[in-house]
Amino acid sequence: MITIIDLDLCNLGSVLNMLKKIGKSVTVLSSAEDLKVAKKIILPGVGSFDNAMKNLNESGLKELLIERVITDKVPILGICLGMQLLTNGSEEGHESGLGFIDAQTIKFQSDTMKIPHMGWNSVTKKKSHALIDNLEEDARFYFVHSYYVKCENPTDTLTTTNYICEFDSAIQKDNVMGVQFHPEKSHQFGMQLMKNFAELADA
Repeated sequence: MITIIDLDLCNLGSVLNMLKKIGKSVTVLSSAEDLKVAKKIILPGVGSFDNAMKNLNESGLKELLIERVITDKVPILGICLGMQLLTNGSEEGHESGLGFIDAQTIKFQSDTMKIPHMGWNSVTKKKSHALIDNLEEDARFYFVHSYYVKCENPTDTLTTTNYICEFDSAIQKDNVMGVQFHPEKSHQFGMQLMKNFAELADA
């Protein structure tokens, strides 16, 4: 069973619909008990980094999430803001991130290019992993973000994308995965990525 953590910061409909379309069982977390039995976890989100971390803290889910991911090695996929929450922190706010991957979330800076980065863009694979291994080389995904992630350790970078600068558009370390783009809005490429995650070996 795939469990989606709802931080009240995005419409989960698109994620749910895509997972159902590929025939995967999914539930939206309604209590800590759901997280205790999760075989895979999806952490989506849009909006404020600090608000998302405060929601995790105030719900009492943060420590349990850390236990399930770090101790129990349950696969987790962060999407958009959810990927940024996997890092140490963000220039957007003051709250500490989950710190699952040694990385920082940084604000785009440009006098000539539009911020946020919005629309379709390509990704460049930096290493092999089951999340992306069977994606076509011309795979393109839908982005909407004003902040980007930069890993401290290059081996944690799964894909990069160019917009204003080269940034880490997908990250991975052990059972922790994150994508800056929205696979649930990325048609066949996003569907394949979500299928890849759903079919990873359970913890």
